[in-house]
Amino acid sequence: MASQSQQDTLPIAVVFTRLFHNLPRLMLTNLLFAVPLAAFTALFWLLGSLVQDNPTASNLLLFFAVVPVFPFYAGVVKVTSKMAMGEEKTPVLRTFVSGVRENIPAFLLHGAVLYVITVFSYVSISLYIQLIAVNPVFAGPLIITILIILLFLFMFFYIPAMTVTFDIPLKYIYKNSFLMAYGELKKNFIGLLGLFFLTVVSMTCLMACYGSPVAVVIVTMILAAVFVPSIASFIVHAAVYARMCEMITDKSVQVQSVNAKIREKQPPNAAQSRGEYLKTVRAFELDPSVPDDEYVYFNGKMVKAGTVKKLKQEAAEGGE
Repeated sequence: MASQSQQDTLPIAVVFTRLFHNLPRLMLTNLLFAVPLAAFTALFWLLGSLVQDNPTASNLLLFFAVVPVFPFYAGVVKVTSKMAMGEEKTPVLRTFVSGVRENIPAFLLHGAVLYVITVFSYVSISLYIQLIAVNPVFAGPLIITILIILLFLFMFFYIPAMTVTFDIPLKYIYKNSFLMAYGELKKNFIGLLGLFFLTVVSMTCLMACYGSPVAVVIVTMILAAVFVPSIASFIVHAAVYARMCEMITDKSVQVQSVNAKIREKQPPNAAQSRGEYLKTVRAFELDPSVPDDEYVYFNGKMVKAGTVKKLKQEAAEGGE
């Protein structure tokens, strides 16, 4: 929860303050993510080199690395969303691991969807650029394609964060993300502007290499391993996360309530036994007056109070 001094400060100043205050933890988060990113990228690059005589097939194989890598991005999302909301004592390793462990199936699906979008973007833009050289009229379809890609990008501002934060079916995650992609354009463009600024800084670092291929490779590896993914995630969540919580819970005060509960309660181990789970359900204190459609933080995610009440009733009736 933001302090009073932060509430009296311009939002952009708060974001930069949180960014620099959390920079060491963001770098650690990035390093945790960089290990699987490097491993799977290298694997699919080697597979792509087997068909290097076909650049398109080689690139499509390389793009597929996003599928096995994406579950690890869940850890980045869980850490950076808390930091973006002002959590100053986020335990990076534990939070990262729990984020990955609790969201593997969903993020494999998200990775597959992102792969399809990446292939669509690559093939479409490559095709239209070639066709424009023949006939400028194809600039129209190229612009439409870029707008569609931008819509997909805005959706993925929300899909990972919504999956990590809320216990809701995937179809509603995609539906809500689609609605917010064009319904929250102001927040989305703020996030996009932040990503553009990060890109400019990264490109400036690369241009400072004065055309040395070795230096470019080294700087690229440092940026990817230490800075870019986690900072990009932090920027996006600083722009959209609070508003996303407001939209899902339909109560702006609930955002701060959730933050307080996150600080007070660490989620139990996702691999807990049935008996341990029942104990967790029975021990969870829930005010009976809380409306069924209001969200509460339970077992690592935000769950509707009505669902928790039903679980507590089932646990009370259970014999374990």
